[in-house]
Amino acid sequence: MHASRNRAARVEYALPREAASARWARRLTSGFLGHPAMPDGVSGRVDEAVLIVSELVTNAVRHGNSRCRLRLSAAASGVTIEVHDDDPRTPAVKPLTEDATGGRGMAIVGLLARQFDITADRSGGKTVRAVLAGT
Repeated sequence: MHASRNRAARVEYALPREAASARWARRLTSGFLGHPAMPDGVSGRVDEAVLIVSELVTNAVRHGNSRCRLRLSAAASGVTIEVHDDDPRTPAVKPLTEDATGGRGMAIVGLLARQFDITADRSGGKTVRAVLAGT
């Protein structure tokens, strides 16, 4: 990785369709965003980014029926997380309730992220993107 503390940094990982991909994605995210050369303002967002990556990659490999791509971009203005899979179905964002036993991950992502969107691809897949503001 080549980055100076005043410049943006970006990385992309291809992850297989298996449960271990979420664990690897968390480690890769923590390592990338925790690098000393990251732009100012990024270090305060590592834990939130790892949580979001875990949720998005877990959903992609569990429901996407394909491997997925994880893209991370970091700048002083914040962190952008993008997860792409080949499934055209849009993930459901269910309301948070106290008695829910599952299915709350996308709502949590929406609460943590400054911006959260899902974009369909022409090829039939989708990209889920979450943006965290810099600290």
